[in-house]
Amino acid sequence: MIIALVFVLIGALLLLIIGASILQQQKARAEALRRTELARQRAIIDETENVLSNTGLLPCSNSIITVLYKRMEDALTSAATLANGQKNDYERRLFDLRGQIDTLTNTPKTDPSIELFRLPDNDRQILTLVQTLKKMKAILRSEHNKGRVNPAVFSQEEQRIDSLQLRINVESMLARGRAACFMKQYGSAKQMVTKALTTLHTIKAQTPNDPFIAKKVDEAKKMLEEIAGAQKKAQPQVPEPKADEDDIDVLFQPKRKW
Repeated sequence: MIIALVFVLIGALLLLIIGASILQQQKARAEALRRTELARQRAIIDETENVLSNTGLLPCSNSIITVLYKRMEDALTSAATLANGQKNDYERRLFDLRGQIDTLTNTPKTDPSIELFRLPDNDRQILTLVQTLKKMKAILRSEHNKGRVNPAVFSQEEQRIDSLQLRINVESMLARGRAACFMKQYGSAKQMVTKALTTLHTIKAQTPNDPFIAKKVDEAKKMLEEIAGAQKKAQPQVPEPKADEDDIDVLFQPKRKW
């Protein structure tokens, strides 16, 4: 009887140990999932803040800024529920962000003209703009797929981003063409401007009434003419061959006596 009781106690103890181990594993798994999800929300917050910090360099509308704010609000809300020690920090940032959203909502809607956009002279800033627009477009599509962006707003903002990307791409190619021509690298200059012109013709077939495209097509054609003229002037002058009559005169001229 005592032996049986001992076995029962041992079995109960083993079950208790196994149960505690399972609970510990589940707790560790839940903690790992919490940390992973918190890290994902932090990445969303950092990415969105980075894009927002560069919107001052671009003619961004209130609509796309609102999309970015709403994305960050959702990420901060999730992070606040997942965080332990930093919960107050996320809640404070969330409070400030909601104040900015309210201010933007009460501000009259504005759509800055893309025509006024000018490409920066600094290559680092140009690279920043290219990266910002790429991230902004990915965020816009992601939020639209989640049903958080009105289809009309999505279509309008995606078109604005595409137009800005086109302008940066074309302006960059033409600027590099000018620089190559200035350095008398006429082959590279011609190649770059021709590439820009090909891109412009492709887009012009899709949007024939875009004034930017028409203007840049004329500018690219003029640049090609200037490059061809400069290249022609830079070529060495080849002496013209003498006439046949001169060769005959040389042949029959009086021989010198040495």
